[in-house]
Order: sequence, then C-alpha cells, then structure tokens
Amino acid sequence: MTGVENMSIGTPMNNRQGNCILVGAGDLTISEIPINDGDLCIAVDGGYEYCCLLDIRPDYVLGDFDSLSSKQAEKLEERAQKDQTKVIRIPREKDDTDMLAAIKLGLQEGYRSFRLYGGSGGRLEHTLANIQCLLYLKEHDAVGYMMDGTGMILVAKEEEISFRENLEGYLSLFSLGERTTVSIENMKYLLDHAELTNSFPIGISNEFIGEMGCVRVHQGAVVIIISWVN
Repeated sequence: MTGVENMSIGTPMNNRQGNCILVGAGDLTISEIPINDGDLCIAVDGGYEYCCLLDIRPDYVLGDFDSLSSKQAEKLEERAQKDQTKVIRIPREKDDTDMLAAIKLGLQEGYRSFRLYGGSGGRLEHTLANIQCLLYLKEHDAVGYMMDGTGMILVAKEEEISFRENLEGYLSLFSLGERTTVSIENMKYLLDHAELTNSFPIGISNEFIGEMGCVRVHQGAVVIIISWVN
C-alpha cells in the first residue's frame, strides 16, 4: 500500500487491473518487492541483478546493457531464458532512456498503474530522468510511484491527491513548471491557492499530522516527495 490515493484517475475497462513493476539499477533500499497476480514485472537493464538477488522472475528484461561486457550480457540472456524471461535489447544510441522504454512497454501491455523500484540514487541525472518519466505517465493517462525504503516520489497534475491518516514523515512539493497553483489541507503548513515557482523551494518539508492530508493542484504540475519517519 502506498498510503496515497489519486482522486482523479479512473481505470478504463480495457486496461489491466494490476501494477506494472519496474526494477531499475539505482539504489534499492528494500529487501522485498511485492508482486501480485496480474502484475507485470520488467527488469530495467542492471535492475535484473536486483531481481536475481530478491528471487524475482521478471516477465521482461529490457535495456541496452551498456554497463555489461559481452560475456556478462550473454550470461544474462542465458539465465533469463532459464527463467522464461523475455529479453529485449534496445540500441545504446537512442532517444528513450531504458526506463522510459520499459514504461512504454508497460503501457502497450495495458497497464496504467506503475511502481518504480531502484529508480533513484546513483547518478543524479538518472533520478531526474525518472522523475520526468513519472510526468510522462501522467500525460498518458497513467500514474507512477517511485518507491524506496525511505520514501516515495510521485507527480500530480491538475488533480487532487489524498494521504491516509496514519502516514508519518515529511511531504515536499516542487513546481515542474515556471508557476503552479496549489492548496494543502490537513497538514502542518496549509496553503490556499498559493503559487509555487520553480526557483523558490518554499514547498519543502511539510509534515503529516495524523489527519487525512490533501494536496490540490489547481494549475500546473508538481513533484511530490514523501520521506518516511524511521
């Protein structure tokens, strides 16, 4: 459970009901990735190593495998074939990142709910690229959550997001455009049709207070970063 409810996303009847689980090669700070019947699991490039460590058999392994030698790549394909996992090699010189290519595959398979693991940490540019992927999902009638052991990242665009009463920790908002208009209810710091900009980090480190919090994005899009309390 994410503890987050998106109030504006409906699931069309022709879309799959499960989650598309994406396992990337960034920092993975959890020891278990929940996968249920009906979910689709895609190991994104080096994320396949995490799947092997966690005894997960992904449906696909997708990537350009630029971090592997030819011999390592061959071993990966041999191991994936034993696990009945489909391997999709994509060109190293391309427009899509490996994660975005995996997201497009999940969308083609009919999924509209995505969970990204191993999507942050490591090289900062990869984390930023994955946040942009969350916005890509939003613009394609889907929703994505970047998960790890310390928190969660999602994107909201002209919609309402609610948070359950039992959440503890911090919530930060960052405008994805030059200006965004938001309201915040039932949090430590409240806003009413306030303007956020992408040059002043006033939305950082709000706090859950044991009530059902709410963020309304009236205009524009924001990145929401939730940090759990240990």
